[in-house]
Amino acid sequence: MADPPVENTGTLLHFIDGSYAYAGRYVHPDAHPVHTHSFFEVAVVMGGAGMHHSAAGYQELVVGDVLLLRPGVWHGYTGCTKLDVFNCCFSADLLQHELAWTREDPLLGYLLWTGPNSARRRGVLTGHLDPIALESCVSQLEHLEDLRARPFDLHRGDVVGRLSLFLSCLARALAGDDLGAAQPAHPAVLTAMRLMEADPAHHWTLTELADELHLAPGYLVRLFKSSTGLPPIAYLSRHRVELAAHRLLHTDEPISRIGEAVGWPDQNYFARRFKSHYGLSATTYRARFTRA
Repeated sequence: MADPPVENTGTLLHFIDGSYAYAGRYVHPDAHPVHTHSFFEVAVVMGGAGMHHSAAGYQELVVGDVLLLRPGVWHGYTGCTKLDVFNCCFSADLLQHELAWTREDPLLGYLLWTGPNSARRRGVLTGHLDPIALESCVSQLEHLEDLRARPFDLHRGDVVGRLSLFLSCLARALAGDDLGAAQPAHPAVLTAMRLMEADPAHHWTLTELADELHLAPGYLVRLFKSSTGLPPIAYLSRHRVELAAHRLLHTDEPISRIGEAVGWPDQNYFARRFKSHYGLSATTYRARFTRA
């Protein structure tokens, strides 16, 4: 089996050698310490037992459980007894480019873009696969794993294709009984997302955003909550904390400057928003996950 294209810097995991996606199966005999990563991670439980720990809380794991974590989320496993996990990891850059279309897909949009950040999930989406769905998802993961030993620059299309098939399979399985009710996000919601993400430091207000889209503010809120489970400014808040986490992990910028850069010049407010999402202060988050 080829070694995973992942390297540790302290407790931060990141891709090396230009990799963008991979899948691999691992057994945790006892525990796996708390860490974070600069990429998306999907973990499918194949066997054994253990407890998952993140800012969203503790979850006892059984076969068929699945965890999706957005970049910057910290997590770990405790109390493991040969916990067998099939991991699929892929870069945020891949989602922003080759997989950008997933935002407009009703199931994949929820799985990757809005579901993990809705309500109090704090960047973590969990679910359970029945035996048929588990077999189907694992089949795609095995194909993706087979590509690990092949040069990515010569098999980029294969990797993106297999990853897309796995994510589609996973999204359908987790949608469950709501599969037929899934609807694409309203174009105004997608435009609003892109406007805010393109200029997160701007002092966005609901009124200004609605004016940009030629909609009544109340109507925009209803559209946004219907698609994402959040009002527009709350969605922007989730985006800002992810940007802040990335800067904390990958730059030496002062925390005050990071808060201002993501749209929160009031440092007290930035501190409250960051801790609300990650369960840690920005100072603690940087110290814990960037130490050598």
